[in-house]
Amino acid sequence: MEICYHAHIDREIESLIERIHPPRVCIENDSCPDCTVVKQVDSANRKGILLEMVQVLTDLDLIISKSYISSDGGWCMDVFHVTDEAGKKLTDETLMLHIQQELCATRSKREISRDTEMVSQKAPQAQQQNVPKENTALEMSVTDRPGLLSELSAVLVELGCSVTSAMAWTHNDRVACIIFLEDASSPGPISDPERLGLVEEQLENVVAAHGETGQKKSVRVTTLGTGRTHTERRLHQLMYADRDYESCRACDGDSSGEHKKGCDGTHVSVGRCEDKGYLVVNVRSRDRPKLLFDTVCVLTDMQYVVFHAAISSKRSMAHQEYFIRNCKGSLALPSEREKEELTLCLIAAIERRVSHGLMVDIRTDNRMGLLSNVTRVFRENGLSISRFEIGTEGEKAVGSFFVTDSSGEEVNPDIVELVRQASGGSVVTDHKSPHRVHQSSSSSDINETMGSMEPKPKFSLGSLLWSRLERLSGGFGPIRS
Repeated sequence: MEICYHAHIDREIESLIERIHPPRVCIENDSCPDCTVVKQVDSANRKGILLEMVQVLTDLDLIISKSYISSDGGWCMDVFHVTDEAGKKLTDETLMLHIQQELCATRSKREISRDTEMVSQKAPQAQQQNVPKENTALEMSVTDRPGLLSELSAVLVELGCSVTSAMAWTHNDRVACIIFLEDASSPGPISDPERLGLVEEQLENVVAAHGETGQKKSVRVTTLGTGRTHTERRLHQLMYADRDYESCRACDGDSSGEHKKGCDGTHVSVGRCEDKGYLVVNVRSRDRPKLLFDTVCVLTDMQYVVFHAAISSKRSMAHQEYFIRNCKGSLALPSEREKEELTLCLIAAIERRVSHGLMVDIRTDNRMGLLSNVTRVFRENGLSISRFEIGTEGEKAVGSFFVTDSSGEEVNPDIVELVRQASGGSVVTDHKSPHRVHQSSSSSDINETMGSMEPKPKFSLGSLLWSRLERLSGGFGPIRS
């Protein structure tokens, strides 16, 4: 029997430590020729802080091309190499100051809630596109089928509900969706419990109309409180709770277990570092925006704490290596089932955001029933929505839809005119392959092995991580807090 002792530190004492040792953040453009380096050092460590830091950077649409993370003994040192969406260094002083303030502010927050309101932080002076300050939210995780979103949005219009923002992902025949609502007659949250119950009942009827008996489904309409969780992280939580990862398949290579040169499948291996009691997770996949955020999300939600990590990208491929422990502090070797579940969950987290089909961007005047009109066009033309996001910027509605043909054929480009007529605004399309990859101009100093890859993990972080941190820490200039 294993006996584990867990130290308990009172929150007031923890706050005192944070005041004595406030976070120090430095953002500079001198040490790297093609990216901006964001460094945070000597800050009191706590559960969930890494996810919050990555969330700050990704919500500003920054591309993280490389990162070194080390947190042990209650302290952490994190280094991120970032660029803007165009692959350029950050030069806006206002933006850089905002990043410093946000990273320091994360230290004063309590642990991330696992099931509270969703919100997304944006750049300074920019209106939040995803979520108003207070609203009514529909959370749904059900079996995906063509036309589902169209039917749901039509019912919401009939019930007098106005959609202020919405986001949905599909993966392995499942869909997770979050729709924020207002009362169309009097803007604001729907607070009447009877009406909330009616809306939820009608939406459940739509979901159940084409579903099989006993099929997994979750539909919830609620008025949100003051505690908030990031919208995209909440989608990960809904998918994880729905166990969408059970249908994932790892890339196992050929009959010998080796991967051919140029294989761009998602490779995940889970091993153990006996000396320190860490689980060692290696992930190799195609690179794309927000990849680090998605990976850290699933590790956090599975109750793992990241102590050390090295992340790099080269051309279209990304490599991530994590040294983790269960947050309960147990050093027991995980079972094969637990290792397989971790592997599949990481694969699922990477796959959920992959964009398939024709991307349709719309920008038009915001009005009641807009989402219903646009999705009806897709449904009537036999198209399925694989992913979408829509929100507001002032009086304008701005959104992106990824649509595929139900028959597997290419999407007819004539759909653009039909969507333009339904939305009454501008429409732009762009065809995306199953792997939508952002090409960053940043390159990695780390040599990436493009040849065969064994499923057994290689504990390569040690000398690499510490040599990088030693070199970087030696170059720290004056740190602005």
